[in-house]
Amino acid sequence: MNSIQKFFLILSLIIISLGNSYSSEKVAFIDIDYIIQNSLIGKKMLNEIKDIDTKNLDKLKKKNKILKDQETEINNKKNIISEDAFKAEVVSFRKKLQDFTNEKNQMKNEFNEYKKNKIQDIFKKINPVINEYMQTNLVDILLDKKDIFIGRKEANLTMELLDQINKKIK
Repeated sequence: MNSIQKFFLILSLIIISLGNSYSSEKVAFIDIDYIIQNSLIGKKMLNEIKDIDTKNLDKLKKKNKILKDQETEINNKKNIISEDAFKAEVVSFRKKLQDFTNEKNQMKNEFNEYKKNKIQDIFKKINPVINEYMQTNLVDILLDKKDIFIGRKEANLTMELLDQINKKIK
């Protein structure tokens, strides 16, 4: 047997011989996405983010429509104006198109940063409530539901924490 096979054989024997281990810590889990989407403060934040996103999209759609109209206008003039004038308009249009792309990327980056900051603000506000709940109810470890494969219903504290957050943060 080579050394790797010996290592795995010994490791397997150790794991089998240990049997069940029991923890004295109280472990629970919550669905943090559900809490953010359904808490009063979370709903308010999500509405603010949605409003800004809608305004940004409307602004970009208007500018995109203007650019499409200009492109159509330039294509219609192609056979009417001189080749030099056409090239000048195409260069000008490409510059406007590049400016639009840059503005769109900047808007996207600013929006993502705003969204990230808002979510961090939410966590700063709800963390003390969660910590207080954990102290009161002697919960040692609190995990996010998306990291749990399966758990008892009694270990899911989502609704209890949602109630606490709604009561304490307005």
